[in-house]
Amino acid sequence: MIRESAADTLSGLLVVPVVIIALGVLVYALVTGSFGDSPGVIVLESLLILGLCLALVGLFVVNPNEARVLQFFGDYVGTVKTPGLRWANPFYTKKRISLRIRNFESTKLKVNDHEGNPIEIAAVVVWRVVDSAEAVFEVDDYQNFVKVQTEAAVRNLATKYKYDAHEEDQMSLRGNTAEVAEHMKKEIQDRLSKAGVEVLEARISHLAYAPEIAQAMLQRQQAGAIIAARQRIVEGAVGMVQMALDLLSERDILELDNERKAAMVSNLLVVLCGERSTQPVINTGTIYQ
Repeated sequence: MIRESAADTLSGLLVVPVVIIALGVLVYALVTGSFGDSPGVIVLESLLILGLCLALVGLFVVNPNEARVLQFFGDYVGTVKTPGLRWANPFYTKKRISLRIRNFESTKLKVNDHEGNPIEIAAVVVWRVVDSAEAVFEVDDYQNFVKVQTEAAVRNLATKYKYDAHEEDQMSLRGNTAEVAEHMKKEIQDRLSKAGVEVLEARISHLAYAPEIAQAMLQRQQAGAIIAARQRIVEGAVGMVQMALDLLSERDILELDNERKAAMVSNLLVVLCGERSTQPVINTGTIYQ
């Protein structure tokens, strides 16, 4: 693998004055004939002027958070990251690579979760290039590589988790967003490390059931919520009934046999668990009539 290395360059602010002064001197000498008028001298001065003009081609600008990858007839020479006006061999090719932080948002992908339910999922990835040589030479197009590998990682991730967990100890895409995001970041980083790319953050930006099962899954979620609510109500009602019986027994207010306790428990559960207000019935006789 080709790894990034620093290229030796000169400051353009030093090269430009030297080249311009030397070029001015040679042009003046050629025009005035200061170094002679022989054909050989004229040809030499012309070649020097041409060489100095060619040297100006070696000037290039490096912006902040930017790199220039230098090549000499196909060979990797090095990378320049020092911002400012720089000078290198005029025959070097200089490819610009941005080192700035970028965002990529995948399209809405339709995949099956761990239970086989079709879902729609999309992700946002924050990334940047950290090795310009790998980004240029190890993959054909590193930006397209980021796009394709991110979508592949998101598809693979969705198949490992359920959309929604029905038990407390289960991981799900909807209920464990932090853990899923960390897993996604690691998986995308493993895929993009060979392209010289660092993943700074990855998170799910869209998550929903596919339209063809959305209504059925909504009913399932509503049923689960109703069952959970009923379970909580019953647990609270049983506790209140137990507390009422214990208080009656401790304070010797009323002594009930098992049959009357059962009737009292039944009545209290109806009152506490019913959805509508109950109508009270006044017993004008004894508790046994």
